[in-house]
Amino acid sequence: MRCQVAIIGAGPSGLMLGQLLQKQGIDTVILERQTPEYVLGRIRAGVLEDQAVELLREAGIGPRMDEEGLVHSGIELSFAGRRERIDLSGPTGRSVLVYGQTEVTRDLMDARAASGAVSIYEADQVQLHDVTTDKPYVTYVKDGQGHRLDCDYIAGCDGFHGVSRQTIPTTILRNYERVYPFGWLGLLSDTPPVSDELIYAHHERGFSLCSLRSMTRSRYYLQVPLTEQVEDWSDQRFWDELKRRLPEEVAAELVTGESLEKSIAPLRSFVAEPMQYGNLFLVGDAAHIVPPTGAKGLNLAASDVYTLYKIMHQVYADKRTDLIEKYSQICLRRIWKAERFSWWMTTLLHKFDDNGFDNKIQMAELDYYTSTEYGRATIAENYVGLPYDPVE
Repeated sequence: MRCQVAIIGAGPSGLMLGQLLQKQGIDTVILERQTPEYVLGRIRAGVLEDQAVELLREAGIGPRMDEEGLVHSGIELSFAGRRERIDLSGPTGRSVLVYGQTEVTRDLMDARAASGAVSIYEADQVQLHDVTTDKPYVTYVKDGQGHRLDCDYIAGCDGFHGVSRQTIPTTILRNYERVYPFGWLGLLSDTPPVSDELIYAHHERGFSLCSLRSMTRSRYYLQVPLTEQVEDWSDQRFWDELKRRLPEEVAAELVTGESLEKSIAPLRSFVAEPMQYGNLFLVGDAAHIVPPTGAKGLNLAASDVYTLYKIMHQVYADKRTDLIEKYSQICLRRIWKAERFSWWMTTLLHKFDDNGFDNKIQMAELDYYTSTEYGRATIAENYVGLPYDPVE
């Protein structure tokens, strides 16, 4: 089998890239290690920057997203007995859209199936070969049989633990990482959200977040030590702790219920450089991870997809192979700014080891950024997403 671009991974970044390229007449095949049901079962973020929304519309999945997505023009920061709303739209003229990543993935899967493009699930033992030549190829095992996929380029959209980044020699690849000393315990429930905007709460017991997927489905998070086990957190224990960390008037309005899903996710900041090696391109979590505090995970993947999509279009339409070497440089400029914002939000809002000086600085930061026009505008500008860098 042969295609122009082989895509490793059928998460939202791989599916989005595949749809955009197919619409430009560029033939793609997607290889995914898991089943479609497993991919759809992964609970992830749901805040989309408007640029990501536009890219998804271009990929052909706008209708349901536009009908069911919730436009948010602000967020709330809670700390030291204060509640401060950050207006996103006023300083930027833009907003974000709350639409679950599971729904994005489902829509992209449906669109790809309708297009007739090839997606191969349960592809085992995927290996990338000759990526520095003009004839790269991928081998994999499906139903016990070995297969080979020849291609011009390979897009590694297979996440942090995937094979794509591991294909780049350690003598070339450099990793930058910070692992945080806590995780997020998340609970999903079919309960009306306590607020129609996200609430980020700093508290002496730890950070909490009130989020939502729809007006009938809520997602809540608690900062917990990495030693915690999800089995030790009953629904009642979760709700009781969440109420302790929220402002009293918010806690009084909280509607509790049976959890649909609970899990603990560790937090890390991670960037791999370079993101391009020969004719292999790393996309999304294969190249970078951000703590979810800044709502940048899927959005950063979308900006990678945008850059690679624009480059591939010009490669095939105009023979602009000179752009290939610019992929990593273009992506990393935006990635490091988003990494900075996600690290800053995490540092600002979470409880770290008790340190009097650091705690005072944390409070001063929160006070400054919520008390000045420029501070609020800085948060808004970064939260709605910095502009995509042009491909040129």
